Amino acid sequence: MKTMRQPLPETIFDVEAVRKQFPALHQLVHGKPLVYLDSAATSQKPQQVITALEHYYQHDNANIHRGIHKLSERATELYEAARIKVQHFINAREAREIVVTRGTTDAINLVASAYGRKNFKQGDEILISVLEHHSNIVPWQLICEATGAVLRVIPVNDRGELIEAEYEKLLNAKTRFVSITHVSNALGTINPVKRMIAAAHRLNVPVLVDGAQAVPHLAVDVQDLDCDFYAFSGHKLFGPTGVGILYGKAATLEAMPPYQGGGDMIQAVSFAKSTYNVIPYKFEAGTPPIAALIGLGAAIDYLNQLGLEQAAQYEQGLLHYATDALVAIPGLTIIGTARDKAAVISFALEGVHPHDIGTILDQEGIAIRTGHHCAMPLMERFQVPATARASLAFYNTKEEVDVLVRAIRKAQEVFS
Repeated sequence: MKTMRQPLPETIFDVEAVRKQFPALHQLVHGKPLVYLDSAATSQKPQQVITALEHYYQHDNANIHRGIHKLSERATELYEAARIKVQHFINAREAREIVVTRGTTDAINLVASAYGRKNFKQGDEILISVLEHHSNIVPWQLICEATGAVLRVIPVNDRGELIEAEYEKLLNAKTRFVSITHVSNALGTINPVKRMIAAAHRLNVPVLVDGAQAVPHLAVDVQDLDCDFYAFSGHKLFGPTGVGILYGKAATLEAMPPYQGGGDMIQAVSFAKSTYNVIPYKFEAGTPPIAALIGLGAAIDYLNQLGLEQAAQYEQGLLHYATDALVAIPGLTIIGTARDKAAVISFALEGVHPHDIGTILDQEGIAIRTGHHCAMPLMERFQVPATARASLAFYNTKEEVDVLVRAIRKAQEVFS
């Protein structure tokens, strides 16, 4: 459906000043200025984050918690200070509710394994949705195979929105867990997770929210949402790769067995028995991603200085501009037209395979993502093998959208 959106009022947001803080944006690709429209896969990093990583490795590089020398003390202080920054960023009640992981995938696997193996049994039901990334599907399939639980799937309508009435019907006395994405990585749909959590809690069913695509675009308050778990990755939040966060309510985390065994997650070890550390350390076996968490803390500092609300408003204006420009292209169909969505546009172009679109756009210096976006069941729902996806961030511009439109029209000409 090709309807024009009402333009949003212009916001006072100095995007050119912002772009100067992201070194990777200022380069040529195939002789053309880079137009980076793949932030849903991974975001670019501001200089502030890069500097924090360099400083750690140049001055504070040591292992944490167990050392009594000065470098270890400094590294430990920086690491735990970053944990507190995360706590405040998502408004967790306590710092011990913040578990450091390797990413969203690792966090979801942690909950599926540690919570699921203890609490699920034959015939129990776990609810997920058609919108989920594979990392919020496969871990639950694995735990279902191990416990005899059954996976149930919340459907979506033709706009790519979850059908809440069907979700309510799926909730029943057998439901033991709900795991849903906050924002779809493939379509940009923003789910009504607060209402969905409240509905599940009426049956005393815990809820995990996959927030990987939400935290870069939305202000997240886990106490307001009242979710039992919330997971996200550092590299999509303008921070380093290799680090993620699992928020969990303290009482729930305390009741869960460890996910992995090793150093730092123990209090005492003997060949007869081991006793485990307090939360969150019970779930942080081995040397954690020290530098990466410090870098994530720097990314949070940057976003706090920038103003996430103002950046999000700018992104929404850019999303509207890009949507109007793309729907005006003959033969282009946007997949996912939810009323409430983040700055992600997936599209199909008549007569041109998404991989061919991506190849031609790359030659024009434009980075987009093509394929199934780790959401194969969702592609099947919309009866497309793949889509081309342009994902925007607050460092993108209207001029870059114009470059994208011209390149898509060029792809049409090549394959016409």
